[in-house]
Amino acid sequence: MLTNALILLALALVFVVVEMTLAWLVARKLRNNGIVDVVWSFGFGPLALIALFLTPRLAVSSHAQIRWEIITALVLMWSLRLGSHLLVRVSKHHPHEDVRYAKLRVEWGKATDKKMFWFFQLQGALQVVLSLPIFLVHLDTSGTLEFFGLGLTGVLGVALWTTGLLGESLADRQLTRFRAAPANKGKVCQTGLWNYSRHPNYFFEWLVWVGYAVFALGSPWGWLGLIAPALMLHFLLNVTGIPMTEELSLKSKGDAYREYQRTTSAFVPWFTQKESEVRSQKSEAPDGRTSPPS
Repeated sequence: MLTNALILLALALVFVVVEMTLAWLVARKLRNNGIVDVVWSFGFGPLALIALFLTPRLAVSSHAQIRWEIITALVLMWSLRLGSHLLVRVSKHHPHEDVRYAKLRVEWGKATDKKMFWFFQLQGALQVVLSLPIFLVHLDTSGTLEFFGLGLTGVLGVALWTTGLLGESLADRQLTRFRAAPANKGKVCQTGLWNYSRHPNYFFEWLVWVGYAVFALGSPWGWLGLIAPALMLHFLLNVTGIPMTEELSLKSKGDAYREYQRTTSAFVPWFTQKESEVRSQKSEAPDGRTSPPS
């Protein structure tokens, strides 16, 4: 078991080094480092396939192989959807670079290419760490007969993953449609899921990783897979996710975005402050009716 885990880890590291080196060469030629987001998203598919096809299958039950195949299918579907979405976005804006990377290019100056090489490699290393739940599933060689061979954690994991994928897809579609309307230029998107969270795409993206981790709990050492959603949550809340996005939104939308921040949950979808006040008034009024205006 330990040998299989080390082999998978070594193969994954070799893959991401090659993957991100090639991505860096292409990004340097195109002068568009936004390509790293596309490659990062697509890269989880090959990592899942490496685990599926290169893990030794001696003494592995058919029930365990079902779990292997299902986790691989989940990763492939998520990877292809997010990668395609980002590819369209980056291609549409090229040769203009994503504002995050344009900002780094200004800050790093002549050292941009060198520093970006290591930035790309760091993204590759992050891919390997986040793939822990996928690899851990392949340590399970016995499987289970419960819940169609998935086990309880497998069923819960698939349910969370499905909710996350559908929510993230819907949030991306709503934002794309909002931005496509010329009348909305410079405005804050508050339609659909964006009325309940300032970053619903990030929340549902995180939920996908929670799904992978819960799925892996049915495997030996599966609890280590919880590292993935915990790390993803840290990056989304404290590093490159919400902080950078909010900083850019405040610069471009000003007071309108400040009001959005005041009334709307940052991450977990919830009622806006205005809706919460109305609900509170209803609950305080006799017979649950809204209090009449004074």
